[in-house]
Parts: sequence; C-alpha cells; structure tokens
Amino acid sequence: MRRHLIGVLAMAVLGLGTAAFAQNDDLKDDKQDLKKDKQDLRNDRKDINNDKKDLTNDRADRNKDARDIRNDQKDLYKDRGDARKDTRDVRNDQKDLYKDRTDARKDYRDLNQDRKDLTKDRKDLAADKDKCEDGNKAACKDAGKDQKDIAKDKYDAGKDRKDLAADRTDIRKDQTDLNHDRRDLSKDRKDIHSDQRDLYKDRKDLRADNRDIHKDVKDLHNDRKDARKDKKDIKRDRRDIRHDKHGR
Repeated sequence: MRRHLIGVLAMAVLGLGTAAFAQNDDLKDDKQDLKKDKQDLRNDRKDINNDKKDLTNDRADRNKDARDIRNDQKDLYKDRGDARKDTRDVRNDQKDLYKDRTDARKDYRDLNQDRKDLTKDRKDLAADKDKCEDGNKAACKDAGKDQKDIAKDKYDAGKDRKDLAADRTDIRKDQTDLNHDRRDLSKDRKDIHSDQRDLYKDRKDLRADNRDIHKDVKDLHNDRKDARKDKKDIKRDRRDIRHDKHGR
C-alpha cells in the first residue's frame, strides 16, 4: 500500500513538472509573439506616417499641376488672341502695301505723262514764238497759253514727284510693318505650340498625381487595417501570457 502511494505521488510530481515545462514553453512563445506583433505595429505606424506624407505631397503636386494647367490655358488663350490679331494686322499690311504700290504706279504714270506734256508744250511754245516773231498775232496768244501750260505741267510734275516719294515711303513703312507682324505671328504660333506642349505635359502629370493619390489612399487604408490587426494580436498575446502565468 505504501509502495503504491509512493508511485502515485511520483507520477503526480512528474505530471506537474511536465505541465510546468509545457506552460513555460507556451509563455515563452507568447512573449515572442507579443514582441513580434509590437514590432509589426511600430512598422505599420511608420508606414501610415509615410503614407500620410506621400498623400500630402501628391495632393500638393496635384494642386500645383492644376494651377499650371489653368495658367497654360490662359497663356494659350492669350497667344491665340495675339495670333488672330497679328493675322489681321498682316492682312491689313498686305492691303496697305497693295494700295500704296498701286498709288505709286499711278503717280509714276502721271509723272511720265506730265513730262510728256511738258515736252510737248515746250515744243509748241518754241513753234509759236517763231510764228509770233514772223508777225502772227494768234501765235503770240498761243505762246502765252503755252507758257501757262508749261507752268501747270511743272506744278503737276512736282506734285506727282512728291506723291510718288510719299508712296515709296509708305511702301517701305508697309513692308517694315508687314515683316514685323509676320515675325510676331511666327512667334505667336511658336508660343501656341509651346503652350499646347506644356498643357499636354501638365495634364499628363495631373493624371499621374491622381493615380498616386489613389494608390496612397489605398496603401493608407491597408496599413491602418494591418495596424488594427496588430493591435488585436497584441491584446490576444497579452491575454495568452496572463493565462499562461496563471496556469490557464
């Protein structure tokens, strides 16, 4: 009987030792899990902060690109207005140039005609003077008329020379204005092309920013989800540790 009792006590002690050893192993594992879950939570919090920074930066980039697009559209609208104005100026310069060249050709023809009239009137005057010297009274009257015609021809020729000189000055000015307006129009077209390029690039950047924001929001959501899971795991690990310490 005593031997049987001793055997039972030995088995009980052995069972308690085994249970205590197993309990210590569980406690050790739970502490390791707790440590790992805390580290995961710290990492998730770091990820959340980084996601918030990325989201803030991407939103700032998006706002900047949106402002750039508005400015590009304003520049494009202005440059197109300038181009339309310069196009009108070029057409008007071409019309002015055509008119002044037409006037110059007319004044040149008038001047040639005045020279012909002057030559003819001088010949008539010489002939009438000869007749007048021979005693022809009618020729004497014609000679006076020829002198008036010559004076008029000289006046007309002088006036036509001035008109021709003014026309040539206007032609040079019109050609200068036309060249200037053509350069402005060429510059406006280059500016429009550059504005369209900038607008295309900024719209592309804006689309990329929106994709980045969408990705940041998604990452932030996932990291917060992971953080909540880590907190739950930490609570469970602490509960398991308490249970292991009190022998469940």
